[in-house]
Amino acid sequence: MPGQTQPFIRVNCAAIPADLVESELFGHEPGAFTDAVALRRGKFELAEGGTIFLDEVSEMPIATQAKLLTVLQEKELERVGGSKAIQVNVRVISATNRDLGSEVAAGLFRADLYYRLNVYPITLPPLRDRREDIPLLVTHFISVFNKKFGKNIDEISPVIMDTLQSYDWPGNIRELRNVLERAAITNTGTSLYLPDGLSQLKNPNGNNTRLITETELLSLVEVERQHILHTLQKTNWQISGIKGAATILKMNPSTLRSRIKKLGLKKP
Repeated sequence: MPGQTQPFIRVNCAAIPADLVESELFGHEPGAFTDAVALRRGKFELAEGGTIFLDEVSEMPIATQAKLLTVLQEKELERVGGSKAIQVNVRVISATNRDLGSEVAAGLFRADLYYRLNVYPITLPPLRDRREDIPLLVTHFISVFNKKFGKNIDEISPVIMDTLQSYDWPGNIRELRNVLERAAITNTGTSLYLPDGLSQLKNPNGNNTRLITETELLSLVEVERQHILHTLQKTNWQISGIKGAATILKMNPSTLRSRIKKLGLKKP
């Protein structure tokens, strides 16, 4: 059975040209097409014994969907241009931002493949329905971009955080990440600010979020501290369990206890 120490291969189906998807997933033999000068193993073969993550699976061409279904059912594949069946043992995880049930009804996604993939569905609520996650996401992404761009951003105003939490984020975490990346690139000091064009984020309903102005600055550590403290207060300091703070914060209980200690938080 695939193990955690085995390969994990991510494939963004939306980023691969339609005529190359099969070759990317299942590999090809020499001479299979004009540029196929050598044998190439596909992503499924590279993930042997591990996991393949098919992101944006709804963008996969119908013809490739049929071949994917065969791989899932028979646990074997044929490279493009080949005739030899190759056994594969791979765990498949798929994701999409579309309603696959509607895609099936519209004839854009195979019903049999949908039911094959829809064994253990997990629905992730949009970011607008979990605004309490935004402070931790901001802290994480700013840390990532500080390292990536050699920045030293360690302060954020409550008004900016309020702006980020008030926006509906139709593009979800990817949109938030892109906004923060643009902000990090243009920032020249230690305080986070949003560049021109982003100082007022406009929601799809046409309403702007609050206008960003200069105000008291909080360090990113303090933002994290307040967010964890607020969650602990809401859960009456219950850390573990389905209704505990660790579950709400999507953290391991032991990690949360460590953060509580490091941030100097104490139960009243």
